[in-house]
Amino acid sequence: MGRLSTLFAPDRVAVIGATESEGAVGRAITENLQATYDGEVVAVNPNADEVLGLPCHDSVADVEDADEIDVAVVVVPPGIAVDAIREAGEAGVRNVVVITAGFGETGSEGAARERELRDVAAEYDLNLVGPNSLGVMSTPRGLNATFGNEMAQEGSVSFMSQSGAFVTAVLDWAAERDVGFKDIASLGNKAVLDEGDFVAEWGSDPGTDVILGYLEDVDEGAEFIRTAREVTRETPIVMVKSGRTDAGASAAASHTGAMAGSEEAYEAGLEQAGVLRVETVQELFDYAQILADQPLPDGDEVAIVTNAGGPGVMTTDAVGDAGLSLADFGDETLETLSESLPEEANIYNPVDVIGDAPAERFELALETVLQDDGVAMAVVVACPTAVLDFEELAEVVIDCQREYGLPIATTLMGAKSTGPAESTLNDAGVPTYFDPARAVDSLDALRRYDEIRSREHVEPETFDVDRERAREVIERGVDRGSNRLGVEAMELLDAYGIPTPEGEVVDSPGDAERVAEGIEGDVVMKIVSPDILHKSDIGGVEVGVSTDEVRDTYEDLVVRAREYQRDATIVGVQVQEMVDLDAGTETIVGTKRDPQFGPLVLFGLGGIFVEVLEDSTVRVAPVTKPEATAMIDDIESAPLLRGARGTEPVDEAAIVETIQRLSQLVTDFPSILELDVNPLVATPEGVTAVDLRLTIDQEEL
Repeated sequence: MGRLSTLFAPDRVAVIGATESEGAVGRAITENLQATYDGEVVAVNPNADEVLGLPCHDSVADVEDADEIDVAVVVVPPGIAVDAIREAGEAGVRNVVVITAGFGETGSEGAARERELRDVAAEYDLNLVGPNSLGVMSTPRGLNATFGNEMAQEGSVSFMSQSGAFVTAVLDWAAERDVGFKDIASLGNKAVLDEGDFVAEWGSDPGTDVILGYLEDVDEGAEFIRTAREVTRETPIVMVKSGRTDAGASAAASHTGAMAGSEEAYEAGLEQAGVLRVETVQELFDYAQILADQPLPDGDEVAIVTNAGGPGVMTTDAVGDAGLSLADFGDETLETLSESLPEEANIYNPVDVIGDAPAERFELALETVLQDDGVAMAVVVACPTAVLDFEELAEVVIDCQREYGLPIATTLMGAKSTGPAESTLNDAGVPTYFDPARAVDSLDALRRYDEIRSREHVEPETFDVDRERAREVIERGVDRGSNRLGVEAMELLDAYGIPTPEGEVVDSPGDAERVAEGIEGDVVMKIVSPDILHKSDIGGVEVGVSTDEVRDTYEDLVVRAREYQRDATIVGVQVQEMVDLDAGTETIVGTKRDPQFGPLVLFGLGGIFVEVLEDSTVRVAPVTKPEATAMIDDIESAPLLRGARGTEPVDEAAIVETIQRLSQLVTDFPSILELDVNPLVATPEGVTAVDLRLTIDQEEL
């Protein structure tokens, strides 16, 4: 166990604000502790001599051996809560659960109070839960330091929630379904302890087999990824993340900024952390049950055994929808099934033992398919009939699962007749569901977690780059009076080893001609202005300009820019080597700084298609080589990069390296808020960054 072990396994708990007043939270918590907790409960209230039979103390400091109090639960009004916490810290208490509301969730005055609370916790090195928390539970000690009306049943799942109401709802739901827990924590405002602290604690807890969570935000995204990535090597984490939003996207200055919003950040961050994200409470506990009780599969091949054709087809569809494979049986398996089952039965997957099958026929079929080397897991789907005893079937499934060691999920499609059998299966750790899709999705959770455990964990590559040159480019651009830079900052990419076309930004027709003369062939010319983001829309780009046309083109571009916006800042015109866009595939790489997770890196199909197709994927920086490689796999347009319709495949290794180099760039420079390289032209010979746009936070320079 880690540093929070005494929070969940205390010998002594003090309730600061204990009371006998009917309906008071202090009374509910005291009663809950007295009802189930096997340790000592200490009542603290200066206005009472006794509370619910407990002698009452004026303050924690007045308690004999106060430094042996493991947890102080604070239920006093917000105006005096901080002082009560300070007294607890001075007395030697190390764990504090602040039930009291009226802090950061209530406005500026509450936020100031929460900052003070945080300072006190830091001064006394307190493990502080909340404020605005429902409390904490731990079933091994019977600890119910909450004001909920339900004590959890014992189990091996530990659960955290940012919503106290969600905890009470889940406990009520779980009690109806015999779902048990090890520890439960209501995070509240997360002033001190947050989701990462509990993930770390439960990851080191031998009594926790699965970690569940309901989150509305993640405060320290990068740190959470690092912590969860380590924990998920041994302990699965399943989370509901609510609060999907596009807020902020409309204000973004780049394509990346518009597409890589907060939801994409959470999706990428949780995936990189190895967290299994779900959308519903049902999925949360479906996954928890199977991950806690069933072995991991050695493959994705599913065998289906059923006594009903329709549900068998439904299950087959669910296997396909989940991305699992329908197992192909070997000749020996097919021969055994053919000899043993009725002629009307279907011996191919899904195996239909037909409607008159008793439990013994299910057993024969299930044993046969589980012995097939091409089967990694199985679903048993049964409808009620006059000849099938569900309780006998439950025993068959349990015996087969134990004998063959493969994961099995069951679907008993009934209600009145399934109850005892479901209890038998659940008690033995074999999950059962009414809907076959839920059974298959749960098996897929096992497969996905097995992939997470098998991931290659590598450190991000560090390339030899010219950081000082990059810094000078950024500062030089900002010195011109704008925080938005364009192609005038192409040297930034060159400093980080990202290939760019030959070219230069000039401020006169003569210099434009000089640069063009040094470039072989016709050139591209682009107006350079921080006030004109979409140059093509105003005629600010000319392609295929010959040397003798360069001077006139320079003048034309400046005139068009002035006509579009008279007061626009004109830095000059970029004269650039032409890149044959038809010789490659236009992609985009970009970054955006997320408030929770830090810099994000985006990759997708680029050029004119970036806004139309929106085919992109995001990772949290720093991006490793395996993660950059996976980004190419993620986009639907990946076949275009790999030689679709007879075209030559592009140099994927060059794309992967560019993603990594850009990741290093934005990690090195927190001042870069957003950045687009669009297009990044990918060819069989490599990549070339043709255009650039970035936004700088001048306060971070």
